[in-house]
Amino acid sequence: MGIKRTEAAIEAILFAMGDSVELSRIAEAVGQDKDTTRKLIHHMMERYEEEDRGIQIIELEQSYQMCTKKEYYDNLIQIAMHPQKPALSDVMLETLSIIAYKQPVTKAEIEKIRGVKCDHAINKLVEYELVKELGRLDAPGRPILFGTTEEFLRSFGVQAIDELPVMDPVQMEDFKAEAEEEIQLRLDV
Repeated sequence: MGIKRTEAAIEAILFAMGDSVELSRIAEAVGQDKDTTRKLIHHMMERYEEEDRGIQIIELEQSYQMCTKKEYYDNLIQIAMHPQKPALSDVMLETLSIIAYKQPVTKAEIEKIRGVKCDHAINKLVEYELVKELGRLDAPGRPILFGTTEEFLRSFGVQAIDELPVMDPVQMEDFKAEAEEEIQLRLDV
């Protein structure tokens, strides 16, 4: 492996690992001895500095780590203050679909359908502005009613709730039968 390719391999290792990596592990991964690997890394450190790059390699007790330069902290904060849209877990998607199709719906109704607690999923959906409190049910304890938001409609590319896909009635009956079998199995145990 040539010098450029070895340096590229070192760069890939440090980038992918994120944390510091021991010199001996880097040397082993690139098939070089520790002294040669140290010299290559120091050469890379000098080159990054000469080229005024936004990243640097730092040395920490026989380990090396790739990180950003302090002077670009303000630029990084601009991105961190506007995080990417989060990915929804299966639990959150299931909870969201129940809310979308049954709204307005209480947490107890959602939990009855799902068969498990859903506090965390509902809290995350509210945090992501996909679900909101619509008011309170006029019943003992005055439970909160949940429904979807405009952000939900935008995210799923529909203009109104009635545009959501309708489930096939035959498939719905199959799901109900499976759920009833599952409940019966739990009761028999």
